[in-house]
Amino acid sequence: MITTLRRLRLAVTLVIAVFLVGTIGYLSFGLTLVEAMYQTVTTISTVGFREIGEFSTAEQLFTMVIIVTGVGTALYTFTLGVQVVVEGQLGDLVGRRRMDKRIAHMRDHVVVCGWGRVGRAVADDLARSGKVVVVVDSDSERLRQLEHPTVIGDATLDATLRAAGIEHASALVAALTGDAENLFVTLSGRSINPGLFIVARAREEESVPKLARAGADRVVNPQELGAARMASFIVRPHIAEFVDVVMHERSLEFRMQEFEVTDDSPIAGKSLREADLRQRANVLVLALRHVDGTFSTNPDPDTVIEPKQVIIAVGIGDDLSRLEEVSS
Repeated sequence: MITTLRRLRLAVTLVIAVFLVGTIGYLSFGLTLVEAMYQTVTTISTVGFREIGEFSTAEQLFTMVIIVTGVGTALYTFTLGVQVVVEGQLGDLVGRRRMDKRIAHMRDHVVVCGWGRVGRAVADDLARSGKVVVVVDSDSERLRQLEHPTVIGDATLDATLRAAGIEHASALVAALTGDAENLFVTLSGRSINPGLFIVARAREEESVPKLARAGADRVVNPQELGAARMASFIVRPHIAEFVDVVMHERSLEFRMQEFEVTDDSPIAGKSLREADLRQRANVLVLALRHVDGTFSTNPDPDTVIEPKQVIIAVGIGDDLSRLEEVSS
């Protein structure tokens, strides 16, 4: 589709160029502007009207050149136009422009680069969590009938990422097939939006530190994670299944969630005992993540809750909503 539309744009540009050259040429032969434009249009369109006045040999030769170039270009443009309409590409173009405008107004969305198995799984899980996702892939067929906003193009190019609204996104997922491509996406995303949270896919172990140095906040090797999960089902089957249900299947109301404590939170500066989150929100605090990135698991009741800390808790939906209210 994109190739045909580009050819159509080029063909229209050539028709305009032939029209301008013809008009300027006839002006140089002494015709007025209107006469020059009229003569050029009638020549290109092959309507068969007579020439304006008697043409000299030079004018006749010039007209033959315009006929050969102009008629061929006009017919080629007409053919492409019919092809675009017949194949439904005109509707796709209109839809594409609407989608581009929609993406341009998005804020705090997640850009997922690569619509393979990993990209699909990530996008589906993000959508179930209420996140708005924009998918980037170079294969237009993959993105047909997709419910998410899409951008067709090479994700390693800055222009493609900008078209996906990377400047206003909250996160970027680099899930392309090759580690080199994910490295380019990570570098581009970090340079365009320094505050972006980037998760990159790595196939090779040696790529993990490279992607981290390129700016990825988290680097994930799906093969290693899958292997660890398979082993967990053998060693700790009930725990593994419970975590899967809580984190992914959503078949229980019981959820695990994280909340960042704001500076003006009513629980900031209080100990866990004083905050009494069990009574206040009926949740169980599993861990605290401190500002320096370290974790306190099963924290002591006398642990002081500080601003910018992250509370990791489990509970049901309404209880977690109450915890979000008191932590923010």
